[in-house]
Amino acid sequence: MSTLGCEDVLDEVRSAVEALSSQPNVSRPDTKELRRTAENFGTATVWGNYNFASTVKNRSAGLTVYVGGPEVSQPQLNLKQKEILEKVPETVEAVHKYMKKAPFVCVERTMGDNDEFTPHCILFVSVHRKEMMRLAYMINQTLFEPKDGRNPNLYLVYIPEWQEKDRQILVFPEIGVTYVLGSDYYGEAKKGFLRMAMWYAKQIGMLGLHAGSKIVRVRDNGGKIRRYGMLIFGLTATGKTTHTCHNHGLIEDGEGIEILQDDIVFLKKDGSALGTERGFYLKTEGLDPQTQPIIYGAATKPDAVFENVMIEYGGKANFDDEILTGNGRGIIQRSDLACSTESINLPPIDGVDGLKILFITRRNTIVPIVSKLTQEQAAATFMLGESIESSGSDPARAGEPVHEVGANPFIIGDQAFEGNWFYDFLRNHSNVECYLLNTGGVGEINETINGNRVIKRKALRPEIPETATIIRGILKGNIEWENCSYSNSLVAAKVDGINMEKFDPARFYHDEQLNALAKKLKEERIEWLKRFVGLNPAIIDSVK
Repeated sequence: MSTLGCEDVLDEVRSAVEALSSQPNVSRPDTKELRRTAENFGTATVWGNYNFASTVKNRSAGLTVYVGGPEVSQPQLNLKQKEILEKVPETVEAVHKYMKKAPFVCVERTMGDNDEFTPHCILFVSVHRKEMMRLAYMINQTLFEPKDGRNPNLYLVYIPEWQEKDRQILVFPEIGVTYVLGSDYYGEAKKGFLRMAMWYAKQIGMLGLHAGSKIVRVRDNGGKIRRYGMLIFGLTATGKTTHTCHNHGLIEDGEGIEILQDDIVFLKKDGSALGTERGFYLKTEGLDPQTQPIIYGAATKPDAVFENVMIEYGGKANFDDEILTGNGRGIIQRSDLACSTESINLPPIDGVDGLKILFITRRNTIVPIVSKLTQEQAAATFMLGESIESSGSDPARAGEPVHEVGANPFIIGDQAFEGNWFYDFLRNHSNVECYLLNTGGVGEINETINGNRVIKRKALRPEIPETATIIRGILKGNIEWENCSYSNSLVAAKVDGINMEKFDPARFYHDEQLNALAKKLKEERIEWLKRFVGLNPAIIDSVK
C-alpha cells in the first residue's frame, strides 16, 4: 500500500469509528444488562460465576497486521499477513458497509488509574449473535469505570461473525483503532487496547512493559524490613501472573506483598510504573489452591469470569482438563485478591529501597534455574525474550523455542529503541537488580524425527513453591552465587530450602554435550541480537 493510499485508509477508518458511536444501530447496555445477557449464554460454576466457550481458542497472532506509516511497520510478515495487508483498502470498505447495518453494543471504559495517562477505551461488538455480548461484559470486568476528559481515545471493533476464511486483526496504531474480524476470543480485545496504549505511551516518553508489578516487604539478614518494587517479565504460561500473585512465604511479622498489576505497565524514567487494569486475565491451566492460593481464592468469587475452562456437570471447574483447549482463561478481580491495595501504580525508585526485576523464561536444557544479571546481560535478556511457544498464541507450535523482545508480542515500532531505552534506564539507577528465572527446567533431550520434535527425556522442572522460594532468597539477599562457566553469569549455588544441585545441568549431560549445547545457545543469542540495527553494542557483547 502506498503512503498516500495508507493516509486515505487511516482517514476513512478514523471517520468510520467516530461516526459509529452515534449510529442508530448501536446500543449502550448498562453493566447489569451486560452481565445478565452474557450469563444467559454461559455455564454456571459452583461458585456462582460463569464460563463462556469461544469458537476461536487463542489469539490470531499470525493473522494480525499493523497498518500505517514506516514507524509502525512489522519486521517480518508471513505470506498470509502480506496478503491481508495488500487487501486492507477493500477489507476496510467492506467492514464500513457492514458497520452501518449490523447491530452493535458499545462499552466505554478507562485504562489505568492515575492523573497522567489514562486512555479512553471504546469497544464496539457486533451482536449479530446475541451471545457475543459476553465480550462487552468481559472488557467491562477488565478495565475501570469511564472518567471524563481522558485521552487518547482508543477504539476496538469486534465482528466475530466475519467469514472464517478471512479472519484477521487490523491494527491502526497511529489513530488508535483495531478491527477484530472473524474471532470471538476475548484476548483480542484485552491485548488490542493494551497494544495501542503501549504505542501511545512510547510517544510520550514511557515504555510499555509486558510485566507484572508488586511491592514486597521483606526482613533482610540484619533484621530490618526493606520495601522493594518488583517487575516480573514473562510470556504467557511462564509463571508471570502466578508469581506476581504469590507471597513467596513472606509471612513473618512486618513482611508481605502488595499486588499491583499482572500484565502491562507503563514504565517511567524515574522507575515508577503506571498500572492499567482492575481485572487480571490469567491462564487457568493447573490452577490449584495449594500452590496458588491467592489466585485460586479470587477465581472462586462471583465476579470472576472463565473462558474455555472445562465446567463439569454440577458446576465443578476442572482446571486440569484440556479437552476444550490448553488455553483456558479467567478474569479475576484485583479487589478479590487477598494482597491487593488501593493503588495499581508502582512508586518511583527513590520511594522504595530498590527495584528487583525478574525475567521469567521457560527453557528446557541448560539455562540455569536462576541467574543474577549485569546491566548489559539484563538488557540482552530483555531483547532475547527467550521462552517456548504456548497455546495462548500458536497452539500448533506450542513447546517450540521462541524469541519475543521484552517478552512482549505487542510491541509496535523499532524494537532496538526499546532495548536501548531499557538499558539506559538500568544505567541511570544503581539500585535496580535483575535476575533470570527458568521455570521450564533442565536436562531435556530431544531430536527431530521426520520433521517432528520428539522428546526423549523431559526436563526436570522447578515446582511453583521452589521458584517462589528462590524469589524469597533473592529478596532476602541470602542466596550464595557462583560463576557459571558456560552461561557467563552468576548462578545460585545455595538457596535456603532447596537442593540446587539437582538442577545442575552437569547431572544430565556429559562435558561434550554440555559444551555443544552452550556453544549453540550462545551462537543463537548472538545471531538474534545482531538483527537489531542500532542496538547498543554493549548489549550484544554481553552474550559473547
